[in-house]
Amino acid sequence: MRPVLFELGPLSVHGYGAMWALAALAAWWVVRHELARRAGRPDAAGALTIAALLGGMVGARLYWLAEHLRSVGLTESVSGAGFTWYGGVIGGALATLLVAWRMRVSLPALLGAAAPALAIAYAVGRIGCQLAGDGTYGVPSDLPWAMSYPDGEVPTLERVHPTPVYETLVGLLIFAVLWRLRARISAVSLFAVYLVLSGVARFLVELLRRNDAVVLGLTQPQLFAAAFVLIGVGLLAVRPAARSDLPVPAA
Repeated sequence: MRPVLFELGPLSVHGYGAMWALAALAAWWVVRHELARRAGRPDAAGALTIAALLGGMVGARLYWLAEHLRSVGLTESVSGAGFTWYGGVIGGALATLLVAWRMRVSLPALLGAAAPALAIAYAVGRIGCQLAGDGTYGVPSDLPWAMSYPDGEVPTLERVHPTPVYETLVGLLIFAVLWRLRARISAVSLFAVYLVLSGVARFLVELLRRNDAVVLGLTQPQLFAAAFVLIGVGLLAVRPAARSDLPVPAA
């Protein structure tokens, strides 16, 4: 855990911000590579990545503020802390769809490029949560790899599950699966597989997280994760994972 990676005079480089930047860079590379292959549109990758990043940040922040409207003061409301994953999903999706429509990028090409890009971005972004100790860690644990976050943005002296580490590892695994499948199944099917895998992963990790249950013993992230799985399964049922008509890439 290292909230501040290093300092350059008066400038502090925070781990959370650095990982956001690396996540965006990784997503841009994947989107550019896949849009070039699928639609001959690598030029759209930059605008789409910026839209996803800014839309995700705004959505995550607004959702968090809406959830904590009665408990946060003016200082907290303008600080850099406080982002909600599902708010980021909504904001990022809306912004990306708008830019894709304006740039005439087809929906299948967008979905096929977005699936592995989202997986790798999520994996890298969770490293930032681990470095910052932002409270996304899990419940107390006595496992050998459990750890405390005494200097985190949301500190704890208890040894807890380092759930951001779990999510990074699972995110990398999901990315590897999607990357392997990307030229073997259709773009829509690939995105459906992403929804199922990421939804299952998030639902399970919530069993170790500290979020409160809201409906039927489930947390808000679990409800969103269950929706991801249902949508993904529905897409696969309507449109089975047929082989792509694109050639299998060499790498």
